[in-house]
Amino acid sequence: MHVFVTGASGWIGSALVPELVAAGHRVTGLARSDASAAALTAAGAGVRRGTLDDLGVLGDAAAASDGVVHLAFKHDIAFSGGFQDAADADRRAVEAFGDALAGSDRPFVLASGLLGLAPGRVATERDGTDPSLEAGFGTRHGTARLALSLASRGVRSSVVRLPPTVHGEGDKGFIATLVGVARDQGVSGYVGDGSQRWPAGHVLDAARLFRLALEQAPAGSVLHANAEEGVPLRAVAEVIGRRLGVATASVDPGDAAGHFGWLAGPAGTDAPASSALTRELLGWRPTRPGLIDDLEEGHYFKAA
Repeated sequence: MHVFVTGASGWIGSALVPELVAAGHRVTGLARSDASAAALTAAGAGVRRGTLDDLGVLGDAAAASDGVVHLAFKHDIAFSGGFQDAADADRRAVEAFGDALAGSDRPFVLASGLLGLAPGRVATERDGTDPSLEAGFGTRHGTARLALSLASRGVRSSVVRLPPTVHGEGDKGFIATLVGVARDQGVSGYVGDGSQRWPAGHVLDAARLFRLALEQAPAGSVLHANAEEGVPLRAVAEVIGRRLGVATASVDPGDAAGHFGWLAGPAGTDAPASSALTRELLGWRPTRPGLIDDLEEGHYFKAA
């Protein structure tokens, strides 16, 4: 299969491209910089230059492929105050892919998120249909519903919801940010009593799920890429504090923004999730270390 991948040189993409190549697929990745293009070439992938705003490029690349995996998102803009702009660009890209793939029965796999689906209870693959979720960070859930609706237009669309931490060596996301905050603040904090739970999954397990979705997922499938249902954030903070040699302490919810910055909202969110239906549908079995074991391996604490 010839697969077009956006975000192919990013955190998930850098694990997915080798996964696809090893499985015998031919990959072309979207690259907006020379560095991204070089990384794709080194990984055995072809290169299509462009950005998420180049809708003509996206449509042409999708039309020339046997399937699309859309991982890219403007995280740099999203977490510097422009989340809605990033979400709007993402939706336009999905619309372009839908137009290019309509009537082809080819696969389209979209990366989405688990946060905000069902706060305070265990979310399942059947959650996420309430339009009220589209406020704030939940805007991406609306784009996911758009992707799923492409099934009615003859696209084998599926959505892979990623947990807030897709961890592993080289991660620069939420867990790396928590480590950086603890290092800068001199204390490893958790909000309130720290009972908030984050689902978690290893990046290599997530990459395998994206491949399985591309190859096998029925049209309209919702898939969860978490190996662990919910890891208490106090337990995460305790490992970080011990590994950095700093105190571990509660942060009052009213002070969370000052302590955690942009991560205050997620850090205060209880968002456990199940992936049981995903495992049953595709036979996906995570095999990599869990979050606490991964933290204990030490790579998150290497000097920058």
